[in-house]
Amino acid sequence: MSGPIVVESVAALRAQIRDWRRDGLKIAMVPTMGALHDGHISLVRIALKKAERCVVSVFVNPTQFAPTEDLDKYPRQLARDLDQLREAGVHLAFTPGVAEMYPAGFATKISVGGPSSGLETDFRPAFFDGVATVVAKLFLQAAPDCAVFGEKDYQQLCVVRQLCRDLDLPVEIVGAPTVRDSHGLAMSSRNAYLGAAEFEIARKFNVVLRQTAAELASGADEARVVSEAAEALVRAGFRKVDYVAAREAATLAPWRRDR
Repeated sequence: MSGPIVVESVAALRAQIRDWRRDGLKIAMVPTMGALHDGHISLVRIALKKAERCVVSVFVNPTQFAPTEDLDKYPRQLARDLDQLREAGVHLAFTPGVAEMYPAGFATKISVGGPSSGLETDFRPAFFDGVATVVAKLFLQAAPDCAVFGEKDYQQLCVVRQLCRDLDLPVEIVGAPTVRDSHGLAMSSRNAYLGAAEFEIARKFNVVLRQTAAELASGADEARVVSEAAEALVRAGFRKVDYVAAREAATLAPWRRDR
């Protein structure tokens, strides 16, 4: 394949989508913030199996970053990303600038309740408003039949599903398994921030997580298990643990063993 069509404007995106729709083609979308890795490419492979055309957006969305977060240093490598998308067989890459997505006078945000409550929101209050707003815009711009999101960002996946249900957005949301390295560390663009010693610490997270899940499944006391999990992470070298919690998979409501 020669490479994906690369468009930067909503008008150009919609024009191509119209052509594909005219030909009766099904469209799948993979929204990303770039700095692509094997985890992203696994989402693309699923999308290509679900539809005849695959659209990948590459947009570092400023509205989901707090002022104290890493917007300015978030890894950006568009040329490399496009090479990976070409090799994966992606049909179109949508690479808008901030002014294209949030033009002067933009004043709307979408807040999703339910699964956005607690957990990540307790530490990043504006994060899911930013995610919901940009995802809704992307879906309205590209009009995909389905979209693929990784289970690595599980709360985000639940929020996007809630968004589509509540707003009657006709997009099938497909959850994709987390892709991990050979040591069990989830693939993430932000892994680029880690030094060698930090990589070794980070790889212990999955071990603690699996041990915690196994204990809960065996009937151990929830409060004790999650407290011990947080302590185990600190002993493993994590400087700070924001939360460890057991939640219902479908809703992220607090977990109850009798359900």
